[in-house]
Amino acid sequence: MSHNDLTRRDFVIAGGVATVASAASNQVVYGAIGTGAQGTYLLRHMAGLQGCRCAAVCDTDDANLKKGAAAAGTNPRVYKDYRELLGRKDIDAVVIATPLSTHFPITRDALAAGKHVFCEPPLVFKPEEVHALRALAEERPKQAIQTGLQRRYSKFYQVARTMVAKGLIGNVTHIAAQWHRNPGWLIPPDPASERSRFWMIFREYSAGLAGELGSHQLDVAGWMFNAQPEFVIGMGGQEFIRDGRDIYDNIQLLYRYRRGQKLSYSAISTNQHLPLFGGTRAECGETIMGTGGTIEITLGSDQEPCIALWYYEPRPPVVTRGANYQEPPVIGGATLGSMGNGRRGFPLLLEKDQFHDGESFLGRELKYARRWLYSKGVTLPEEDRNPVDVQMESFFDCCRTGDTPKADVDVGLANSTAVILSNLAMEQERRVYFNEMEKMGLGA
Repeated sequence: MSHNDLTRRDFVIAGGVATVASAASNQVVYGAIGTGAQGTYLLRHMAGLQGCRCAAVCDTDDANLKKGAAAAGTNPRVYKDYRELLGRKDIDAVVIATPLSTHFPITRDALAAGKHVFCEPPLVFKPEEVHALRALAEERPKQAIQTGLQRRYSKFYQVARTMVAKGLIGNVTHIAAQWHRNPGWLIPPDPASERSRFWMIFREYSAGLAGELGSHQLDVAGWMFNAQPEFVIGMGGQEFIRDGRDIYDNIQLLYRYRRGQKLSYSAISTNQHLPLFGGTRAECGETIMGTGGTIEITLGSDQEPCIALWYYEPRPPVVTRGANYQEPPVIGGATLGSMGNGRRGFPLLLEKDQFHDGESFLGRELKYARRWLYSKGVTLPEEDRNPVDVQMESFFDCCRTGDTPKADVDVGLANSTAVILSNLAMEQERRVYFNEMEKMGLGA
């Protein structure tokens, strides 16, 4: 079938039939659009899930198509034009992992075809797409739209959010986040000859470091603060990597939130050190700082699972100026006594390590044993499942039940807004207010 034969009406009819078919079989049949590195990674994870089946894969690159089909493990039909995939009546949902510049048009067409949509972040690329997708989502409330912000599906991040919400680390005032790589994206000597293949380093396709990396951690900050920023300032440059790219190779951003909270964000391509967890992890992580404590957390990878530690803030001693009072020593103009002492980090405990009424003696003893091992640093708690598996399973559940995803369209559009305005702040070298998005992309 040629894509020229597929009309908007065909999409809607096909989508309506697919929804009925899904309800009847209780299995979500999906197509994967974009089978490069990330798309193939998702396909490998989805291949191990129950209640879903890959029927089709689509990519413009033959090698990617072959890898994607193999990762799916279901002998899917292959396509080079995503519109042909969307025209299939048996497909209920699509998983989009294409270059950022194509996220909105593919999502728009998928919604018009009646499909549920999972899309890698950022959800959209341009200001006008923020407004357009919001309107489309309001028109189609029964179709799931989920953004691939997998930290929201991590038990550790959920525990951290609960601790913040309950005030267990006091009033959270600052978050510091980084994603540092060395050397960053490995690109051949002449990427300009294949711009669409190495799209992440060109502004016509990509939002650069703020989008491809920072989007995940900007979402963490908004989630923990339970707010979006008021404004952002920042600095970026293309100063250390000379390979034809036109995105920045290093960025530094600072955000202010409504109650004065701050997020500082750094992404560089010349060093991967992570000053968390005693230097045992590299590249990316977040530090959530409250008046009563601090949480260090990182999502990790398939090989290095998510970990999180919390540190308590000691209460300042009550100082009385009695007869034996002595001023603390001063070295180099700094009062030495004000530097304080370091604290050991304690692991965040997941549900499996919590005590409950009615559990067996053996069960409690096993929990005590694990907690003892945690306290000695012999081992750390680990999530039972990879958050990537959890997020994809949750997406397919939402397709079946009509539930709202944790990383829904509102979360995705807020995240896209943060990325767009962050790049604007660096490019225009000014303070950019988030309410500017209300008028951006709407025309004259």
